[in-house]
Amino acid sequence: MSPSPDGLLRRHARNTIGRDLIVGDIHGCFSRLRLSLMQIGFDPARDRLFSVGDLVDRGPESDQALGWLSHPWFFPVQGNHEDMAIRWGKSGSAMCHWTYMRNGGGWNVANTADVCAEISQAFAALPIAIELETANGLVGIVHAECPFDDWDALRSALIAPESNTKLKAVRQEVLWSRRRFEDSDTSEVKGVRAVVVGHKRVEQRTTLGNTVYIDTGAWRDGGDFTIIDAATLQPACEEIRT
Repeated sequence: MSPSPDGLLRRHARNTIGRDLIVGDIHGCFSRLRLSLMQIGFDPARDRLFSVGDLVDRGPESDQALGWLSHPWFFPVQGNHEDMAIRWGKSGSAMCHWTYMRNGGGWNVANTADVCAEISQAFAALPIAIELETANGLVGIVHAECPFDDWDALRSALIAPESNTKLKAVRQEVLWSRRRFEDSDTSEVKGVRAVVVGHKRVEQRTTLGNTVYIDTGAWRDGGDFTIIDAATLQPACEEIRT
């Protein structure tokens, strides 16, 4: 795994012994995720699970996020809900508190100061973009969208930003923007086979250009996770292994 100097971008070499899977927004539904992984035969000794972020809020098990972050096979990017937790932890302002509570952060607000600090630090340590090498080409993972038409431009913006102001603007779009989806933008992001994202809830896996949306609202009643194979970009299924 190769990080950028500040950890905002991390690159993972191809998994040569198992599968690399990518899951949509988790939102504190870790028991449901565990069941979904069992159903597709996830093997933590061989497989890796990447996440498009939003590990917490809305679901009933957000307090399990730190435990999941300790798994050596689990690699999430930061989502906008992690961003809200970080901002609330840093500022504590009435506006940050109101925004966080409105979006499901009550479970964390109720924690002790030490636990809140631990959670904020763990979330801040997450990258906002992952590059994943696969048998079929490089796959990018971010929470909301790539704000450039070329992945190389995002890489440069994260590794060597022109200014803190521009870096802040890029972070905001990567974590929060829905522009591509709302504009039905089918242009491709050059430099990667695909960009896999969450953030915008869809009824089923949706592709615009080479941006693949996989947040299918697992936190809702009757909802379920979309988990795709990074190499094929198709839904993961149980494999027969020898």
